[in-house]
Amino acid sequence: MDARFTAEQEEIRRTVRELLLKRCGPQDVRAAVRTGEGYDRALWTALAEQLGLPGLALPERYGGVGCSVAELALAVEELGRALAPSPLLSTAVLVAPLIVALGTERQRAALLPRLASGRLTAALAVPGPALTTALALTGDNRGGWAGGGRAGGVQARRDGDGPGWRLYGEVGQVLDGHSAGMLVVAAHTGGFARSRTLLFLVHAGASAGLVRVRQTSIDETRAVARVELRDVEGELLGRDDGAEVSSALAAVGDGAAAVLAAEAVGAADRALERTVAYVRQREQFGRPIGSFQAVKHRLAEVYVGVRAARSAAYYAAWAATAGGERIGGLALAQALEASRLAAGEGIQLHGGIGFTWEHEAQLYFKRAAGDESLFGPVHRLRGRAADLVGVFGVDVQEQEQEQEQEQEQEQEQEQEVRG
Repeated sequence: MDARFTAEQEEIRRTVRELLLKRCGPQDVRAAVRTGEGYDRALWTALAEQLGLPGLALPERYGGVGCSVAELALAVEELGRALAPSPLLSTAVLVAPLIVALGTERQRAALLPRLASGRLTAALAVPGPALTTALALTGDNRGGWAGGGRAGGVQARRDGDGPGWRLYGEVGQVLDGHSAGMLVVAAHTGGFARSRTLLFLVHAGASAGLVRVRQTSIDETRAVARVELRDVEGELLGRDDGAEVSSALAAVGDGAAAVLAAEAVGAADRALERTVAYVRQREQFGRPIGSFQAVKHRLAEVYVGVRAARSAAYYAAWAATAGGERIGGLALAQALEASRLAAGEGIQLHGGIGFTWEHEAQLYFKRAAGDESLFGPVHRLRGRAADLVGVFGVDVQEQEQEQEQEQEQEQEQEQEVRG
């Protein structure tokens, strides 16, 4: 394995960084989060049309660039450094891979080119306490997180005898849910007899019963929304047996975790850079505070944490590309921890100015806190990773394979009875 980046990969990093340095400074970020969409449309157009980031990891036959998760992680790391608000995560990291994995050929041909060009943005709406539950990052995603046949979550039923479906329910903390042109909604159907979770496409402009409200969040640069579905028409994504939904979500979750880890590393690295620059300038007792050994020790600890997290994120992105072990959650845990440490030490070492609303240090701290709230907590990410490799004597992967086999047998028996 050659761990060095190719010239193409380095070029992706360089071009993204140069664009963000010109068009996504701290004041630009503050202005963007106060818009109705929560991001700068002009910057999103540049990222999509000039750099092709939404389609970076999509196949060329669908209008994408044909790169992998590794290249996408490098680009998103630069977005993390600038705290650039954009719908890239929800559109290209969460929704597009699901359509590739589960969509029919007609759905792929109709949607993926629009997603790759940036003309269509999308969001993944999954009920439950955390997105990581559905993505199998903090536990098994074969439970009743989408409603489980009971009140709550999102329920789906067929619209008469036709192929259409109607959706009912509410989802909170949907990334970019208030501005996305299309939603992919996870809903429960079948009651107790044929209980299963399916994914549905909901087009925002054509749904009268769809209510979307932007929510207040810790991190303003990461816009989230509450989505209410009141007898909303939905188009089934893929097949209606639900057999592949949980495995597809888990696969997408592993790649998404690797990309999120790279983004968190970018934010942590930039917070560290700003802190190092500040302690070299700020003087106390006639000398820069960066010359004090206690300050050096604290920054050295942050540096080691950021470097280790970067290595873990890169390896996780490579593993997701190669289809190897599922370590995205573990890399994400390490990156979230490094981001929290770098942002916290940055505020402390900036002294009184670090606590002010006007300084950028608080933006990185909020990003670290918000990410752990949305994608953590760290101990659950690590616990899931330990379970997957059988650290405590239980091989979760074997158990999941047995559960899949049992579900397939039940479905075959049900089809035989119906036939």
